[in-house]
Amino acid sequence: MKHARLGRTGLEVPRLCLGTATFGSRTDEETARAILNRAADGGITFLDTADVYGASEDIIGRWLPGRRHEVVIATKCFYSMGPRRWERGNSRKHVLDAIDSSLRRLQTDYVDLYQLHDYDPETPLEETLRALEDIVRSGRARYVGVSNWLAYQLARANGKAEALGLTRIDSIQPRYNLLFREFERELFPLCSEEGIGVLSYNPFAGGLLTGRHRIDQPAQGTYYATGAASGGYRDLYWHEQQFETIEDIRLVADEAGLAMTQMAVAWVLANPVITSAIVGASRPEQLDDALAAANEPLPSDVKERLDDLTHEYRFGDALR
Repeated sequence: MKHARLGRTGLEVPRLCLGTATFGSRTDEETARAILNRAADGGITFLDTADVYGASEDIIGRWLPGRRHEVVIATKCFYSMGPRRWERGNSRKHVLDAIDSSLRRLQTDYVDLYQLHDYDPETPLEETLRALEDIVRSGRARYVGVSNWLAYQLARANGKAEALGLTRIDSIQPRYNLLFREFERELFPLCSEEGIGVLSYNPFAGGLLTGRHRIDQPAQGTYYATGAASGGYRDLYWHEQQFETIEDIRLVADEAGLAMTQMAVAWVLANPVITSAIVGASRPEQLDDALAAANEPLPSDVKERLDDLTHEYRFGDALR
């Protein structure tokens, strides 16, 4: 497995990161452990989880003993973890409570990367940054990052961190795939210039870039077929224009002799600003195409064709 430096830090991480959001919900623990084992065997020793992902942290924590030194662990906080108003957001109270709770579930005394899962306009940035500083100084996290922030929010936070002499934000998790390229316009240039790692998620566009779905016939056994995807990814991707683009992408994959999933991940990794692509799986064998993408760079002519086919997706509403 190839590695890349996380922004301007000294930490090198695998080009693929295992996303574990479905562990304990759509993926039972036995299958989750098999996925973790397959990932580790393939060199995907970078795990991403979050407190809001149900039993994900607990499952990783039960798998982890004897392996802690072999993996890089990232987790997140922000979303509601209880009925009280202080059990969500990026306040000092919630951030400090959340890291301790995550560490208990993960059965470890530190995480390598602690991330804010979303932006909190109700909490002063200075308050949040000082809480993150305390977490790093205490050894409970090695680095800090964010997820789902816009470019101006990230720039403002790191500007304040620099002025106050606090720990900077070293990574960001944006949604990024062939059908959603809007962050190429502002966020990615900022990350490139400022040395901020980019851990992109959703490379398969909610499963549409697997090529399994038709607009009038979702693939059986998926959450699109059960109706569980009403809202969320269905609202983002389930449109005639996207399905027309997918058919064009399918032709490129067929001509290149690549599986659509392999090509989708390889296209993400071909962007030099991407540090690591977060990939999920509901079965261990689903990681095979992602592993192939990490080990076999996308041919330049294929990338150019895909760039041209999906150029219009760079110019949408980044707040969707």
